[in-house]
Parts: sequence; C-alpha cells; structure tokens
Amino acid sequence: MNTSTTRLEPQALQRLLLNRFAMALGTYAMAVLLLMLAIATGYGQVPLAVPLLGGVLLVLSQLVFFLLLRSERNLRLRDPGMIEAQVLVALFWQTGLLGCLNGEARGTLLAFYAPILLFGLFQLPARAFARCAAFGFVGFVGLELWDAYRLQAVAPELPLLQLATLFAVLFWLCLFGRYINAMRQRMHQRRHALVAHQNTLRGMMRQLEDQASTDELTGLCNRRHFLRLAERELTRLPAQGQYGLALIDLDHFKRINDRYGHAAGDRVLQTFATLAQACLREGDVLARYGGEEFVLLLPGVNLDQISICCERLREAFSTAEPLGLSLGGLSLSIGMTRLQRGDNLDLALQRADQALYRAKHNGRNRCEASWEPTDARTGRRSASS
Repeated sequence: MNTSTTRLEPQALQRLLLNRFAMALGTYAMAVLLLMLAIATGYGQVPLAVPLLGGVLLVLSQLVFFLLLRSERNLRLRDPGMIEAQVLVALFWQTGLLGCLNGEARGTLLAFYAPILLFGLFQLPARAFARCAAFGFVGFVGLELWDAYRLQAVAPELPLLQLATLFAVLFWLCLFGRYINAMRQRMHQRRHALVAHQNTLRGMMRQLEDQASTDELTGLCNRRHFLRLAERELTRLPAQGQYGLALIDLDHFKRINDRYGHAAGDRVLQTFATLAQACLREGDVLARYGGEEFVLLLPGVNLDQISICCERLREAFSTAEPLGLSLGGLSLSIGMTRLQRGDNLDLALQRADQALYRAKHNGRNRCEASWEPTDARTGRRSASS
C-alpha cells in the first residue's frame, strides 16, 4: 500500500487515482492499436474475432475499476489505488495480446511489460512488485509452452531469447523496485524524525511563549502580554461595545512583607490570583501588572456590572485566609474605568490609576471609578501601599 497517497484528503486522492487510471487506459489503447497493426500486417496467428472479443472483455474489466473509483468504494480498501490488482489485470491482458501474435512479432511487444510494471514500481512494496513480475513471467512462459505444444516448434532459439530478455528486464525492475522501497523507507524515517523534531521545537516555542507571557509566581498574564492583548481587543471593539478596566492594589502589602517575610507576601499574591480567577467569568482577563498590583479587563459589561464585579472581588479577598498564614484582615483597593471604541489604552489606564489613588487616599479597602476621560487628573499616586 502506498502510504504517501493515504495522507491526502479523499477528494485530492481520488483525483490523483483517476488521473493514474486515465494514464493506464492510454497505455491499453496504444497496446490495442499496435496489436491491430500487427494483425493487419500479417503477424497475427488467431482469427480477428478473438482480439475483438478480448477487447470487449478488456473494456469490461476496466469499467469495474472505473466504477469503484467513481463510487469511492475504493477508499474502503487497504490500497485505495488498487495498484496491485490493476497491474495483475494488465499483465494478464498483455499476455493475451502476445498470444494473438506469432513468435516474430511477439518479441517486439514484449516492451509493454515494462510500462505496466512501472505503473506499480513507485507504489507497491517490494514483495508485491515481485509477485506481479513473477506473474507476468510465468504467464509468458505458459504462453510459449502452449505454442510449443500446439505448433510443435522445432527451433526454440527465438522463444528462449525472448524468455531470457523478459527475465532480465523483470529481474532488473525487481532490483530497482527494492532500491526504490529502501529509499522510500529511509525518507519516511527521516520525515518521521523531522516531524518529531518539529513537534519538539513547537513544544519548546510554546513553553517560551508561555514563559514570556505568564507571571511565574501567580500563573496569570504578565504586564506585557496584557497590554498587547488589550490593544488587540480594543481594535476589535464594536461601535456600541464597552469593556471594563480596573487596577487592583493589595493594601498594606509592604507591611506584610516586612512583618512576615517575602514568602508570606508571595503566598498572599497567589491566594488573590486563585480567588480572583474563581470569581471571574471565562472571558475576563486578569494579569499581574507589577508588584502587588493587578489589572483586570472585563468584556461586554456596563458600569453597574463593572462595579458589582470589583466589589465581589474586594469582599471575597477580605475573607481570604492564605494557607498556613494568620494575617488578620486582608483588603484591596480598586480603581475602575471603562474602555470604549476610539479610547486610548494608556489614557484609560491613567484614569483607572487616578481612581485607585482616590481609593487609597479615602481609606483603602474600597472601589472608586473614573468613568470619563475628563475625570483623569495629573496628580501622582502615593508610592506607599
């Protein structure tokens, strides 16, 4: 079975097989025309009715292959191209063609054994090709023996020369077929090795991409990936669409690091990331913006939904208890804004930053909003948390 053709899509494979079948029909047509020419020039040894009947049967045999191809029933076979079957049938008709000629013309049309076998040389496994070659040779030997018995030939030199010539050609084709199969197997092995290598490289590239876009501590998107994602989503935002944007800062985080150590601070960051992902929808995007600050993108929400989501996060975190730590009440502050079509992402982040500053300034553990661009101020946020 030709494994290379089975990787094609069914329609492409059928087109290829029909093209091959058309080439085979062309070979049959040339052989029949040459047979008619040989009979017309006096080299035939059977009545004209015999090759005419054989031609009808030949057409019927090829019609069977054609119907199998057109109905796509060949795709159910182990060899969709039916290569070995077509080669064996062609060898049978080649032997029948030669049986219509006398010994002198027979040697001329021996050449048609070569194109018939070449039809399967690049498709059949070595053993299947050898079976076809043996079938053709045994058929020709039987034909010569039948003629010798029927005509009681006295001079066997010409049949022996023809047999020797055919044997040499078929033997050479078998050797060449083994070489082709060996080369094909090596190519398959190299292809498999190349595919495995490419899959390994793709896996490494995915790992590198994940590392480049993911915060190692929390498993969330990092700042660079979030900004790239938000810019892309902003360009796709419909005219009446709206996104929610929020900056989240964990209150008194520096105090936690100073009092309990950086390992405890890391545990608090991981706790918030896990809790927030459980509270958010599938399409919401949460990223670590830097240090103890996070950024949240909420697709397809109105102002009330933005506020409700942020309040839910704030309340959930206030009751969180990081595993193995007793820190008392945790809290966070959130600055909210919205993104609309035509907004500038940097300016929107500035609005959320100003709202977060007000939340910190007004006592922390609260959510503040700057919905419109005019709400943004130029004052700088306090560096302390």
